Parts: sequence; structure tokens; C-alpha cells
Amino acid sequence: MKNSFSRRSFLKTSALASGGMIIGFNLFNACKPDVKPSIDLSKLNYNDFNAFIKISPEGKVTLFSPNPEIGQGVKTSMPMIIAEELEVAWDDVYVVQAPLDTKNYTRQLAGGSQSIRHGWIALRQTGATAKQMLVNAAAAKWGVDASECKVSEGVITNTKGETLGYGDVVTEAAALEVPEEVTLKDPKDFKIIGKGKGNVDIDKITIGKPLFGIDYKEVGMLYASVLRPPAFGQVLESFDASKAKAMPGVVDVITIGEKARTILNEKPNWTVQLSKSNKVVVLGKTTWDAIKGKKAINAVWKEDSKLESTEYHDQVLMDLLNGNKFNTRRKDGNVKQAFAEADKVIERVYESPFLPHNTMEPMNFFADVTPEKVRLVGPVQTPEPAAKVVSEMLGRDLEDISVEMTRMGGGFGRRLYGDFVYEAAEISDKIGKPVKMISTREDDMTTGVYRPSTKYKIAASIKNGKLTGYHLKEAAINGNMYGLIPNFFPAGALENYQVDTANYKSNITTGAWRAPYTNFLASAEQSFFDELAEELGVDRVRLHMDLLDKVKQNPEPKIEYSPERLQGVLKLAVEKSNWGSAPEGIYQGLSVYYCHNTHVAEIANVAMENGIPVVKKVTCAIDCGILVNPLGAMNQAKGGVLDGIGHAMYSDFGFQNGVPKSNNFNTYQLIRMAQTPKVEVHFIESDIDPTGLGEPTLPPVGAAVANAIYKATGKRLTKQPYSLNMNVESSIIG
Repeated sequence: MKNSFSRRSFLKTSALASGGMIIGFNLFNACKPDVKPSIDLSKLNYNDFNAFIKISPEGKVTLFSPNPEIGQGVKTSMPMIIAEELEVAWDDVYVVQAPLDTKNYTRQLAGGSQSIRHGWIALRQTGATAKQMLVNAAAAKWGVDASECKVSEGVITNTKGETLGYGDVVTEAAALEVPEEVTLKDPKDFKIIGKGKGNVDIDKITIGKPLFGIDYKEVGMLYASVLRPPAFGQVLESFDASKAKAMPGVVDVITIGEKARTILNEKPNWTVQLSKSNKVVVLGKTTWDAIKGKKAINAVWKEDSKLESTEYHDQVLMDLLNGNKFNTRRKDGNVKQAFAEADKVIERVYESPFLPHNTMEPMNFFADVTPEKVRLVGPVQTPEPAAKVVSEMLGRDLEDISVEMTRMGGGFGRRLYGDFVYEAAEISDKIGKPVKMISTREDDMTTGVYRPSTKYKIAASIKNGKLTGYHLKEAAINGNMYGLIPNFFPAGALENYQVDTANYKSNITTGAWRAPYTNFLASAEQSFFDELAEELGVDRVRLHMDLLDKVKQNPEPKIEYSPERLQGVLKLAVEKSNWGSAPEGIYQGLSVYYCHNTHVAEIANVAMENGIPVVKKVTCAIDCGILVNPLGAMNQAKGGVLDGIGHAMYSDFGFQNGVPKSNNFNTYQLIRMAQTPKVEVHFIESDIDPTGLGEPTLPPVGAAVANAIYKATGKRLTKQPYSLNMNVESSIIG
């Protein structure tokens, strides 16, 4: 199948003629067959082709990657897409992280596992259009029709056997008119897409080259350590900085918060909560000087709002679940009547704690505010919104603000929120010097943004051995599930179906956490379906297949998932895991789920060791469309599964009088190496456009593990972390 696109439709997404396009990346090296110099390709002189592509006279090609790299692999996979259509050799590609550029790039952010999905067509069009313009330039030199030319690895050949490299015609090509139409490759002809490629930064990462925000430094900059309220609900009353100022290496002590508060208090956003109090900033010549100075500050804090505790949150959420103040997100049929006429109604409550993001790289950012410009450098998932807030906060034109993105040591949603950017900018503006704001692990864990604590009450009605009604109620801290989630499975599969939500407004800052909302909702719903299958006396797989058949028979536009694709991953997981035929002593649990446009089924194998259930293996089947980089996809899938197991099994986080109960990994448990099971991943072969992969494998695994543990122990797990619910002693270090 060939895909042709008119110039009009292309310009909507790519704007190649003006040097811009929907997404960014970087590539380098489309060259003549005999040009293989052992030189530093990054130091060659390149001619601008457009905002995404530069080509050197030697034929080397550089592609700029606008989207932030948080470990999800877009800095590798996005250039692969361009390189494929540009027809260059991947070994000759050089990739560079682009800065924020709102004129030439759109959706320059990392979130929701959407970068590849949104960039797929535009990236291909960019590569294909550039290739066509290069071919047109070569054809003009030869005086032949462009249709008589072929391209392979950056070398253009005519019917006479004459050749020109991309570097020979780049200047002429860049001046040509953008073609009215370009033809995209048939997926069966892909040479780069679908082939596993290593991370483009892996060599630098391996030897510790400075790539991350925490590595960034400039001559003459100061380091800033920020003292924030120790409890949510407190604000700064006064402080004594005399001891800190007397310490060697401490340059100054200031306060910030005024400018951020002025602009952020006008925005209905959680960042308002972070800006209620002034903050004390210790400026030092080194990171250690600033951190030591902060510890010497004697601050007095006063209560500004309720100092909340976990016990209070539990009661508030239960009261909401048992109350009648809900927003109905979806209502099909008559659940109330179905329950009244039922032979039996099953009801369960599922509970999850707050969770910190715990990125390996703590929050940090560099800012240099001068009368002429504002220069920002560091790890942020949302550079454009951050620049806009800084513009308003400092009263500066947006055009005078630049944002350079470094590689990030994890994001998981935490770096969607630019509080650390605003702090750095306000500090630099106040002192008139370049500054690097850096947080400690304790800062991140105790004054950050958290996954909200959530409880679900799920009830189902059974009559004559059939499932007749389903009612899901959610009670959450601050925010509720997204509007699309009520259209996920089992929506559309039941005649009587209702989803209601309620929330409590807390002063504890909450936000998106890897696979927002579905990260626990999937555990709750798929655990509940396992219990329903047992109650109905049907096989777990059969129950899902039958419900999905009903969706196929009565399709509706609002449904977000594909019943056929969910059935496909379920069948594959069953086949690859030997479902129902596990060796003696192995107990299996099933979970199948759709989120972030991707369909996933997972089966967990659990064994009992010394009376404790141990996850031995997880079989994961995924339908995410075309795989751009199978190696990167495998890493993302496995990482999501392990992250999901770790948090479902071990991670617990709470508050006492507004103060977080944990401040580092000696009291907060992530999954340990010895606790990681084997993860076996299988992808559905597909020619459908790619969907998300950074998040979808995390949500289902909690239920797969819980359902396997039930088979092993007879105990239904409804509260995370499961290790506490099972009264299993933690293997935490320290």
C-alpha cells in the first residue's frame, strides 16, 4: 500500500516550506558509498535543510529531536522514522536534542505515551519530502526526470548509473519548492523501522558523559538549595540565616515565592498550592555548600490550613464512597433496577496510597536571567508551558526566553510540572546571576507532587448466573479519572453500566503519575473480574472473551478500545504463558487492559517460598501497532511491568500532620533486584499506526499478581501495597 499526501494536508502538520514541522528529531549521515570517515560527525559543518534536517558536504545528516527524552527512547525512535523515509543509513545518522522552538515544532512535550503516535505521519512526511526535494535537485543537475532516479543510503542514482550524494545537492534542494505530493513507503519495505536499534546516547551514558540536567554547569554559576515548608498546610513565618551565612562557601540567603505566587494564584492548578509560602534559598559556591547552608537555617513555620494525615484521608474517602455526592461520568441502562432484581450483588472496595515519583535524578534546573534574555536549561517534560509561566512571572516577552532540554533521569509525570523551573528563574532574577537549583532526594520525596490516594467501590449484579449490572464509584484526593476512562472496558459490554466519581480537595500536591488513574484502576477492575469469574463459575478467559464478543456485536462510537485487539492480546498471552497448564506449584493470575491507545494482556506466575508468595514470571502480550524500535519497545514494556509490580507489592506512602512519613529509600521501598521476576514480552504483528508504550504495561500487572496470589493463598488482595495487606515482612534495606 502506498500512501500519498497532498501538499495542503502535509503543510498542516509539517510546514516544511517554512522550516518547521509537528515534531522534532535529529539524524545524520546520508552519504556516498565511499564516504565513511572516522571523524567526529558532530563537528562537521552542516548546511541547513530545514528545522529538522542538516546535511554536510560530506553527505552526513543531522536530525534534531524536539521532544524531551525522559528515558522512553524518543530521541532514538523519532529519528528512525525520519531516516526511514529519508533513505539514509542508520549507522550514519547523528542525533541532536533540539531546544524549545514553538515556530518550527508543535507538541514539544513528553507525556501520555503520545510522542510517537502523534508524530508518526508527520515525521514520515518530513523525511519523504526532504528525500524528494534532494532527488529533484539531482534530477535537475542531470537534466532528467526525477522518476528516473533511485535512492539508497543517501546516494541518488540515475538510469545511466551516475550518482550524487545528498551532500552534493543539499544547497540546491533546500531552495526548491516543496512537492505537491509525497509517497510514503509501504511498511513491508521498511529497512530501519522495525529493526532493533540501540539508544543513541548509550555510549555517553555508559561512560558518564554529562547529558542530564544534574550534570549541567556553567562557569560562574551559583548553586541554590531551597528550604520549603516541612508540612503541607504550613507557610513560612520567619527565619534566622545567621549561622548559614557564616558558613564557608555560602554566598547569600534570600527568599522567593512572591513573583511565582502573583501569577500562579490566578491559575486553577496544583502549582498554586506550591506557591502559597515563601521559600528560603541558600546560595553556595558548590552544591554541598548550598545544602549544608540550608540545614543551618532556623525557620519558623505557621499553620495555614489543615495538617492532614493518612488516617484522615482514609476516612474522608470512605465517607465519599458511602455518600451520594457523585459526578456521573457514564450511565448505560438502569444499574439500580438491575441490582434490585438480582439474585446476588457482589461489592468490593479497593484502596491505593499516595505515591511519590522518585525519579533517579532529583529535580534541578539552570537559569540565567539578564536584562536582555532569560536562558533556561534542564530536564522538563513541558518546556513550552514552563516558558510561558516564566514569561508571565517575570514580565518578559516570550520571545526573549529560551529553553534548552537536557536528557532526564526519569520523569513518570513529575517533570510535567515546572515548579523547579519557576524557582530557578525567580532566584536568578532576584540575584542577577546564573544559578543552578538542585534538590536532594529528601526534597523530592517530601515537598513534591504525588499520585493521589484513591479508593474504588465496585459492585456487580448477578441474575440467573449472568452478569447484569456493573457500578464503579471512585473517591480520590484532588482529581478524578479522565473523561475517556469510563469508555474503557467493560464499557459497552454490559447493558447496565455506571461510573461515578467524587473527590476531596486537599492541600497536598497531586498530579499525573505513570499511567495516570489507570495505574490503580486496572488493578481494581481486573481483580474484581477475577472474583466475578469465580462467582459465575466460568473460566477467567472465557468471561472476558464473551464480554468482548458483545461489544463486537453492538459497537458504539464512544468506546475507546478495540474488542478485537483486546481479544488478540488475551489469546496470545494465554498461548505463550501455558495458561491452565502451569507446572505444579505455580499459580497463575490474568489481567487484560486497554489504556494510552494500547491493548495489553498479562499473566503472572506466582510460587510459594517459605510461606510467602513470590512472583516468578510475567508473560506480557501487547498490541501497540507498528514497532518502530523493537529493542526500545521491549525495554519499555519490561520496565513498565517491573515498575507496576514494585509499586503494587511494596510501595507505601502516607502523611502524619501534613508531613510525609518517608523521605528516602531507607524507609520507602521500590522493587529490589532480587525481587524482579522474569518478564517475557510478545508483540502482535501489525501494520496499524503505532500507539503508546511507555505506560500501558504498568496498569494490568497489579491485578495479574493479585489474582495469582489469590490462587496461591486463597486471600483476595484489595489494598496496595500487597505486602502489607498480606502481613508479609518487607525485605527493605536499612
